[in-house]
Amino acid sequence: MIVPCLGINDNGHLTIAGRDALALAEKYGTPAYFIDEETIRANCRAYKAALSKYAPEGSIPLYAGKALCCAAIYRIIAEEGLGADVVSAGEIATAVLAGFPMERAYFHGNAKTDSDIRYAISAGVGTFVVDNFDELSALDRIAGELGVRQRVLLRITPGIDPHTHRKIITGSVDSKFGVAIETGQAINFVREALEKKSIELCGLHCHIGSQIFEPDPFIEAASIMVEFAKSCKKEFGWEPEILNLGGGFGVRYIEDHPHINIDENIKKVCGTVASICEEAGLRVPKIFLEPGRSIVANAGVTLYTVCSVKEITGYKNYVAVDGGMTDNPRYALYSSPYTIIVANRASEPADFECTVAGRCCESGDLLAEGVKIQKCERGDILAVLCTGAYNYSMASNYNRVPRPPIVMLAQGSEYIAVERESYDDIVRLDRVR
Repeated sequence: MIVPCLGINDNGHLTIAGRDALALAEKYGTPAYFIDEETIRANCRAYKAALSKYAPEGSIPLYAGKALCCAAIYRIIAEEGLGADVVSAGEIATAVLAGFPMERAYFHGNAKTDSDIRYAISAGVGTFVVDNFDELSALDRIAGELGVRQRVLLRITPGIDPHTHRKIITGSVDSKFGVAIETGQAINFVREALEKKSIELCGLHCHIGSQIFEPDPFIEAASIMVEFAKSCKKEFGWEPEILNLGGGFGVRYIEDHPHINIDENIKKVCGTVASICEEAGLRVPKIFLEPGRSIVANAGVTLYTVCSVKEITGYKNYVAVDGGMTDNPRYALYSSPYTIIVANRASEPADFECTVAGRCCESGDLLAEGVKIQKCERGDILAVLCTGAYNYSMASNYNRVPRPPIVMLAQGSEYIAVERESYDDIVRLDRVR
């Protein structure tokens, strides 16, 4: 299966990390996210091992917390020796709560406020990834006021089209992120950074997009970034200690998606960087990557209870569940495909074509259209696979629906990493005159 921790037991029920999905649903309620801790650790180790083999010493993966941000995740990645890519003060606060070593944190974002910058410095964030000229000036000013010389990477836009969904492309010239090489602004960005008194320029960063299955766009981006580094050395006598190539390796949401060999992809990218640096007369920088989705997506399964099965004669069938776009907005946003299984009928043929709908008063509240699942009825348990990334982190309280819990499944134990929201939580900030 596309989620490695799944199976089917003698009762014909789906199992998650060896546990009967029906028993989990009964114990924790639905909807609920279930995350296999061992899958997360295995994914962390795959990235770390590949960079250890093919990149210079000190190269590490940085977990992109926007994929799934909670204290339990930061505890796991700290134990696995990863760094952290954080994009807000809220993500920084979560990492601090978990006791994450903040010197291994890299603070991203294209619109950091002064208060964000002050909070990040006070929290001990090791490195800022500076997105633009205004941020560079603000960071230099605030770091000076606080008596800090802040380490930074500069976010550079290489002008790559990775042929993924247009809403998750981040490296084209026309992007809200970074400073473009093509326009000539990037070289001035480096110049200004080198002139700042409270800034220590350590390297360059780029990110071209997400859900990319082939290594070629990353290889092209690496080539462009090394050529840019060559220009920096010629112009300023400066070359990067770190080259951060961002994230974006895809994951298999459905069987039709291709398999990705992380080790082979990283070998190709690192090999490209090394060979081009040698030709350009540059030292080979430490190579950082920012996996998020590919660390947590296939560790997650969301369980729902079927509320109704509606067969519209001559049209289509609808299966409505007790969750939807409030806990997984990705289909509504990107038409993202998912594999769906009726957990208590997992051994039966998946020959019932339907649209899986959520509970919100919104026609677009769908989890899938035209999928084939096992024939089901009210009270059955529906499992949506590969929901570890961008489900909880993008969840909302639309229609005042409480967000589900996150239940971590570890070897020999399980624990609630995030509590289920209550109706008291929903109204907690309301005030009545």
